Amino acid sequence: MDNKVKISILLETYGKLLTDKQYNLLDDYYNMDLSLSEIAENENITRQAVRDNLKKGENKLFEYEEKLGIMKKTLMQEETISTILSEISKIEHSSSDKEIANILQDVKNKLNCLV
Repeated sequence: MDNKVKISILLETYGKLLTDKQYNLLDDYYNMDLSLSEIAENENITRQAVRDNLKKGENKLFEYEEKLGIMKKTLMQEETISTILSEISKIEHSSSDKEIANILQDVKNKLNCLV
């Protein structure tokens, strides 16, 4: 997974645990795709201060993930759900029983809500 995507996901997961300033800078950089210079201009701080705050925020996010592992668990659950949905589709195609097909469709719908 690309590091920018990983940090964006971590920011969504743990962002509220950061300071408001760290959160806003990380959000501007990773989600709004602003450059360091643009952020520095918007915040009236130096480019180096933006970079330092980004690094501190990134380190905090990785620290939270290392201790709590929420992103890892979420990604594993999504992969498991995807596998289950694939298996259900195989069963649906090989079965001609309408009642089973309805039950399987209901299960698929509920699983899709979790992803």
